[in-house]
Amino acid sequence: MQLAQRTDNSDFIIAPDPGAPRLTRAVEGVDQNGEVSRISVVEERPLTIFLNSQEIVTAMTIGDYPEYLALGFLLNQGMLKRDEVITGVDYDDDLETVVVRTASQTTYEHKLKKKTRTSGCAVGTVFGDMMEGLEGVSLPATPLRTSWLYALAAKINRTPSLYLEAGAIHGTVLCHEDRPLVYMEDVGRHNAVDKIAGWMLQNRVDPSDKVLYTTGRLTSEMVIKTAMMGIPALASRSGFTAWGVEIAREVGLTLIGRMRGRRFVCLSGEERLIRDIDPASVAEEDKKHRRKSAEA
Repeated sequence: MQLAQRTDNSDFIIAPDPGAPRLTRAVEGVDQNGEVSRISVVEERPLTIFLNSQEIVTAMTIGDYPEYLALGFLLNQGMLKRDEVITGVDYDDDLETVVVRTASQTTYEHKLKKKTRTSGCAVGTVFGDMMEGLEGVSLPATPLRTSWLYALAAKINRTPSLYLEAGAIHGTVLCHEDRPLVYMEDVGRHNAVDKIAGWMLQNRVDPSDKVLYTTGRLTSEMVIKTAMMGIPALASRSGFTAWGVEIAREVGLTLIGRMRGRRFVCLSGEERLIRDIDPASVAEEDKKHRRKSAEA
């Protein structure tokens, strides 16, 4: 497991590494004044995921943690079960492929025929029977303190990341109470959450007391994936879709959006919020971060 290297990211189990040479590239352009401008842009590269001998999907990704991405994608698509016996996860950098092997052979040709493209970025792929995976899902009514939300937002928004370095990327963070644990980034918010799902699967992490924080929109697929992961709370800087809100209410997911400074909106699970801090005591978001968010 790759651990955080930066001192100011020491609280994380996995933290962003904006200085990693494979993740960004310096590109020269010309600004509004006609002057040469040199900026960092995020790299994209394909990753083809196999389940045993079956090719499943090719995702555009920044290329870090390919094994977690493959495991999480297959899990969130219902192709892997949590109790599946996984005999190997093999990544080939030259071929840009990762193969997940299980003790029992399974085929998914019929599911591949039902594949559709969602409103999400990059791979954003969902199968029609993902909704079927929600049948019987009932998330634990885990309390959520507003002091934790404010502390998480302040910590995450100040963490050195590709999001702050180069923009054009989404971040998703697995948290426990007021501590961010695993911070994943990718060109698609679905990739980022799949990496976390893969890490949780491989490390057998209990989801019942966790919070998922994302910089992306709270769409139906984000809500579905969070619920299928067993995480009872999902929070974001961004807004909601109506279907995402509807699904969250059906499965008992606490859904928090538009978190900026001391402000947020809860559209599902308000009864589980413990308001243990006065919002007036929370600092407003600094202008630098607001500007960077708008550019991204």
